[in-house]
Amino acid sequence: MPASFVHNPVEIEKKETGIGGKPPVDRRPTGGGGSGDDDAWRRAGRMGPRELLKRVRLVLLFALAGDMVFFISLAVMFFAHQNAGHFDPRTNDFIGDWHPIRIPPVLFLNTAVLLLSSLTIEVARHHIFCELDVVEEWLGLGKPALRRAWPWLALTAVLGGLFLAGQFDAWRQLAAQGFAFDQWATPASYFFYIITGFHAVHLLLGLLFLASALAFLPLLRRVDYRQISVDGIAWYWHTMGLAWIMLFALLMLS
Repeated sequence: MPASFVHNPVEIEKKETGIGGKPPVDRRPTGGGGSGDDDAWRRAGRMGPRELLKRVRLVLLFALAGDMVFFISLAVMFFAHQNAGHFDPRTNDFIGDWHPIRIPPVLFLNTAVLLLSSLTIEVARHHIFCELDVVEEWLGLGKPALRRAWPWLALTAVLGGLFLAGQFDAWRQLAAQGFAFDQWATPASYFFYIITGFHAVHLLLGLLFLASALAFLPLLRRVDYRQISVDGIAWYWHTMGLAWIMLFALLMLS
């Protein structure tokens, strides 16, 4: 992964990133992997950028793994309730309660929008880790990495908003078919609302993280902090995209 340049507490002058501090003498501590290490930071008693990035990713890994287990649990309950039903006391026959519903067509467009948003946030992540842009910032030439990544982050936010709007439209279409959430119809419709609703809440949380990043990233003076922020949001966003593909396939197959 491309390297980032931050001010080293041992080997460079104590100047803020982006205003012309000297480069490290030998090794280059990085925020995103690469050839540098964190030895100088450890000697100074501080956590280096690479170690901080790894720790943030580890925390995200456990949190997102918990989210995926939650969505898988929903899928298991979905399949289990397909065999639910009751006995008719008059005929003593088992009557299934599960009646398939028609998937709102807007979900196909929503899926394409979410996949496109995963592409745009990955482009933003690529730009924020671009070594040449970080070199320019290190030389005091502004914040080119952030300048190139910001529009892609904003586009991702717009696509995320479109996805949530499409989910609301899907619920409206389902209610128009006679399967409103507050009306008893079939367990299939309730699971549709539960599955898409929980995913929408998770994506809304990611959208709030993304909106906060758009507002506060320009205020962060250190490039490695901006990289870690974008990297964490990208991981979360990709996970929500993967979860939606799994859930949408579940709804289609059932």
